[in-house]
Amino acid sequence: MFHRFVVLIAASLPMAFAADVHVVEEIVAKVNNDIITRGEIEHSRALLIEELRRQGLTGARLNDAVEQQAKDALRDQIDQLLLVQKGKDLEIKVDPDVTRRMAEIQVQSKITDPDKFHEYVREQTGMTYEDFKQQVTNQLLTQRVVGEEISSRIAIPEAEKRKYYDDHKNEFVRDEQVFISQILISTEGKNDQQVAAAQKKAKDLVTRAKQGEKFSDLARNNSDDDTAKSGGEAGAYKRGMLRKEIEDIVFQAKKGAVTDPIKVPAGLLIVRVDERFEAGQASFEEVQEEVSQRIAGPRVAPKLREYLAKLRQDAFLQVKDGYVDSGAVPGKDTRWKDAVELKPETTTKEEVAAHHKKKILFVIPHGGGSKPAADTTPTPATAPATGASPAKQ
Repeated sequence: MFHRFVVLIAASLPMAFAADVHVVEEIVAKVNNDIITRGEIEHSRALLIEELRRQGLTGARLNDAVEQQAKDALRDQIDQLLLVQKGKDLEIKVDPDVTRRMAEIQVQSKITDPDKFHEYVREQTGMTYEDFKQQVTNQLLTQRVVGEEISSRIAIPEAEKRKYYDDHKNEFVRDEQVFISQILISTEGKNDQQVAAAQKKAKDLVTRAKQGEKFSDLARNNSDDDTAKSGGEAGAYKRGMLRKEIEDIVFQAKKGAVTDPIKVPAGLLIVRVDERFEAGQASFEEVQEEVSQRIAGPRVAPKLREYLAKLRQDAFLQVKDGYVDSGAVPGKDTRWKDAVELKPETTTKEEVAAHHKKKILFVIPHGGGSKPAADTTPTPATAPATGASPAKQ
């Protein structure tokens, strides 16, 4: 499967300045309402060198590899921005996937305290917890765009898919897992009377859910965590990824079951088992989508390049003299216009932060399907969940 690694991170200059002096970043490209700075280009090069060294390259081989891949640095950053912007235009939601991924990372880190976990993320990545979470969000959003706009449109005959499945059956043996949705009724910072009211509310919601009210609507209108906006979807979990008091219940429940309120540190958690799979050989029907993604992978790369060319053609795109977009569309004028016509050629670090410009080179799986691959998410040394995750609450 063809994979393209796109790494983007905002640079921070390690210099001390007087309080009334702004650190200025040179803008090298404008992509619709976003910008790319020289600091980001330089930092992406530093990250590339670090990654190639981890792969064992040194000396002349390292220098050659850096120069070869660095030629596409600006192109890759523009690609990333265009795909994330497209995902937002399509109103693609990845909140449940982000929650699941962050939960996986936290479980792997074996840190249950939220503050300590946030500090762990900062130490391992050099980013705040919020920036790291945004990085994961952008990566998964990018994968979804590629999956929905390209991979899903590549028709693969069922006979070809079945043959692939039969030839790779041992790759489709899976662990037991559950797909869950949740409603959190917070009790944090509440007095005894307020806690009692929260308990009553939680019990009432369980009754309504068991009587047939749509769980996603109940979650959207009542839940006190991040999954509310996605109708309570919390994603897929294997054993060991959830808190024990939750795991002991949901892995014994049947598909469609709604639990009684479960007491967790953040409050009272109501869980619905949306789907469950037993450990063992997955059937063709259960993994048909993944099979399609695997077969489509090598066929996606050229179509993705065509798709990105169209996004470039339709975008407001300006590149400063001295910088090259190796993915430029022939005939499209991307020359830097006079500063009085557009924006200044420099920006302060504060303005960069306001544009949410802290990015890290994400993995863009050019053969990826509609479901994100968790194992390609940039992670800390071992790996970090949001306040919405049942693995942490």
